[in-house]
Amino acid sequence: MAGIFVAGTDTGVGKTVISAALLRYLRAQGWSAIGMKPVAAGCFREDGELRNGDALELQRASSPVPSYREINPYRYEEPISPYLASVIAGQPVNKQFILDAYRKLAERADWVVVEGAGGWFCPLTEQETMAELASALELPVVLVVGLRLGCVNHALLSEQAITSSGLNCLGWIGNQVQAEFPLADANLADLRRRLGSPCLGHFPFQADLPMTVASGRFPVPGVNGSILLPILRRLSRSVTLPPFECADKPTDF
Repeated sequence: MAGIFVAGTDTGVGKTVISAALLRYLRAQGWSAIGMKPVAAGCFREDGELRNGDALELQRASSPVPSYREINPYRYEEPISPYLASVIAGQPVNKQFILDAYRKLAERADWVVVEGAGGWFCPLTEQETMAELASALELPVVLVVGLRLGCVNHALLSEQAITSSGLNCLGWIGNQVQAEFPLADANLADLRRRLGSPCLGHFPFQADLPMTVASGRFPVPGVNGSILLPILRRLSRSVTLPPFECADKPTDF
């Protein structure tokens, strides 16, 4: 079993799109792969149960397909920080419960892709943030950088925080979240120059990208060997991976 923690520079930067794309690509290579969204706020009610759109997308991208509760142990209705949502709901987050849920999923698949909530220091409890959860999971991290105004500052702070937590930052993926982003190429070049971890890929802006990923259609720009192979190669330095063979030719970014 191998795992990846997908973190983001902020909320709304495309962690789910990239997590689901990675899950579907791993499955296309012949592996079993399960997604996990440990904590989700901003849920809706369906058949009397709270559901979250991000977690549902990860469930759809998983094989084998766990129950919704296994993928998303903590669900909150209010679209605010998980900690404040948990206070309102009277249901505090228990980190050990999440770790146990992760281990159960890990027993069932070659890969588990864990998607964080918000940014690296998104509050989970009165004392702990997403950083403490990621550290307890001891997974290597892929950082999703939302390409918009302020992204260089957010990316530098996030990468520094990840490495300060003692975790391996495998690299970062740029996701252009706005149709109009002045000097996008210049910002990408600046990120490559300033960040210590490598760029694993770039998702150009596509209004229908979430639907394309959800459909399982490939190739999706950025979701090919140019992203997958660097992640696998960097992972293989520290963990034992299942045998893999990818026909896609890696692309230099």
